[in-house]
Amino acid sequence: MNKHVKTVTPETSDLSRRSFLVGTAATGLVLGYAGVPGIGEALAAAPANFEPSVWYSISPDGLVTVTCGKADMGQHIASTMAQIVCEELGAKWSDMRVNLASNDPKFNDPVLGAQITGGSWSTMMNFDAMSRAGAAGRMALTEGAATSMGVPASELTVRDSMVTHPRSKKSMSFADIVKSGKAKKTFTPDELKAIKLKTPDQYTMIGVSVPQIDIPSKTNGTAKYGIDVMIPGMAYGAIVTPPVRYGATVKSVDDSAAKSVPGFIKAVILDDKTQTTTGWVVAVASTYANAKKAAAALKISYDGGPNAKLSSQSLLDEAKRLQGLDDSGQFFVKDGDVAAALGSAAKVLEAEYTTSINIHAPMEPMNATAEFKGDILHIYSGNQFATRSGAIAAGAAGIDPKFVVMHQMWLGGGFGRRLDADMMVPAVQAAKAVGKPVKVIYTRENDMTMDFSRPLTYQKVKAGVDGDGKLIALSHDVVSAWPTQRWGIPDFLSPSVDKKGPLDAFTVNGSDFFYTVPNHNVRAIKNEMAHNATPSGQLRSVAPGWTFWAVESMIDEIAAATGKDPAQFRISLLDGAGKNDGGAQRLRNTLLAAMGLAGYGTKKLPKGEGMGVACVSSQERATASWTACVAHVAVVPSGEVTVKKLTVATDVGTQVHPDNIRAQVEGAALWGLSLAMYEKATLKDGGIEQTNFDGYTPLRMSQMPEVAVAVIANGENATGVGEPAVTVVAPAIGNAIFNASGARVRALPITAEAVKGAMKA
Repeated sequence: MNKHVKTVTPETSDLSRRSFLVGTAATGLVLGYAGVPGIGEALAAAPANFEPSVWYSISPDGLVTVTCGKADMGQHIASTMAQIVCEELGAKWSDMRVNLASNDPKFNDPVLGAQITGGSWSTMMNFDAMSRAGAAGRMALTEGAATSMGVPASELTVRDSMVTHPRSKKSMSFADIVKSGKAKKTFTPDELKAIKLKTPDQYTMIGVSVPQIDIPSKTNGTAKYGIDVMIPGMAYGAIVTPPVRYGATVKSVDDSAAKSVPGFIKAVILDDKTQTTTGWVVAVASTYANAKKAAAALKISYDGGPNAKLSSQSLLDEAKRLQGLDDSGQFFVKDGDVAAALGSAAKVLEAEYTTSINIHAPMEPMNATAEFKGDILHIYSGNQFATRSGAIAAGAAGIDPKFVVMHQMWLGGGFGRRLDADMMVPAVQAAKAVGKPVKVIYTRENDMTMDFSRPLTYQKVKAGVDGDGKLIALSHDVVSAWPTQRWGIPDFLSPSVDKKGPLDAFTVNGSDFFYTVPNHNVRAIKNEMAHNATPSGQLRSVAPGWTFWAVESMIDEIAAATGKDPAQFRISLLDGAGKNDGGAQRLRNTLLAAMGLAGYGTKKLPKGEGMGVACVSSQERATASWTACVAHVAVVPSGEVTVKKLTVATDVGTQVHPDNIRAQVEGAALWGLSLAMYEKATLKDGGIEQTNFDGYTPLRMSQMPEVAVAVIANGENATGVGEPAVTVVAPAIGNAIFNASGARVRALPITAEAVKGAMKA
């Protein structure tokens, strides 16, 4: 999380656009939960449960149920939260269970305020709070046992869900203590902060690859995803989307043919005051198959709106125009005097770097089920941003957010896609229109053409070196749509250093690197055309997925131009001077680890093969995970590139679950490879051209390289691992291609045509 981002807090609702996007009306949300079966009643029916924290409870049978306030989309974060609690609580792992949080404000993130899952923040930002919750429970159970046994609490030990008095050999299980009712101690916030937590050498659970709690239910089919939701009497909705990504309006709908479809109920034109969608129609029927048939039978005419003629080239041309204006954008970094340093430099290098539109494409189709029960709107869906999603649903319904209850489901993939709540809008408005619960399921075509995609980006970098080849100045302009600004949450924006107003730091994070460069500018420029035509979201890796593509490619270009080894050149820049103290050393260590594991510089490679390096501090400077990659590629004269091996080293501080960390890093590296080599969406006539996996082609199993991972666990604070390895792979591959063939590529995805053209140049 960027250090300038402030905590998101609930606001009262007046059904304005801002209230739709931000308001959660925390003071009244409990009204919604009073009518939710399984929430209010369950708590009232089980008064014997011991609840030392909002994050978990212990039942009279000794089972510990941890409530995860994060979206679990296969990264096992629910199990990770349980493991952190378990360590300090002293419970037996087989006694641990997990539950997913609703949007009740009591589950708001301890640091962020909002319930949001992204940025590789979850473990990093919740480790301390969940540890203290576990420790508080252990202390309360210990005092309860001491009272029951008639012994001093200080003489008791806790392990494997048992509290034992070694001297007298008396013991009580957690179940016994809870049933006794003697565990009553509560903690003030100051008392929680004062708890002395375990040191890494005392851990018995952290650092152990315990069985993931969620795997059995996900393999036997009992885990419920959004698409699994079934409500008695519900109908189904299939959406019809316009040919233009955003800005179209519906002129007319002819449903005469749809009326012949069995079970057809109604065609609903969305009137979305939240402006999440435009030009959508929902066909509602008794089954999903019939809803799809009815949707296909609708004859809809559209006004394409202001973006109907735009293309990817239009967006790129506009980006270049904006970058050429001296007064465009705001400064994210402004150190030293870049203009003067470039003017006096012995050599100046300049390059343009681009990335294409990229699509999330999670395997579980986007879906939501909406049900009105009196004044309360219930939403069943898997989402990554419950705070905002609840407000979007309220806006779609035209009600106060305090009357929305979100039922969090397991997510069949998210990757940032489910930070948005577009799937809730048609479900809510269809349910309201037909007077019964409605489940909406997107087709793959719906999702690909209406994705809140990673934006097309254009970056221009200029670097100056002195007579000794030392980097003395770097200017970096980043032009893109601003996804975070689209959310309409001012607290998620950051002040610009030139005082020109807030900027979207989530489009430039990573450009504020840990290399020592005395004169350094970064300018964030909003491409309004792209912002409007291709409403963008956060895709796994966010800004560092493109900013490090430019930074790490340029660092290599400078090294080549000055006759220096690119890895050693990076090491010289990671001297830890000034504000880079500490972080630079950790990044340097990961680079050295990756180089050593890959055998960089120690192997004579065949002609046409090369190794390239990159090292990054993703996600944000203030919440960095230190990650380096060595890519080994082979390039043939036709320009075809084969990625033979990716070697990734990452410093995670404290590792909670080693196997899961390795899986996350491997998956992130392969996602980075997919973005680097294969994935591209294009805009034509205002619409996304690729509609399925035949046109949008992520990495296939046959294209898999060897992946080697080195995890550095040094006892520092836990860092995030879900995204950083995504950001380091593309520049490492690009740099390896140069070393293998002399071809310098500057556009993602990397194509054989581009490599061949660069080889000739």
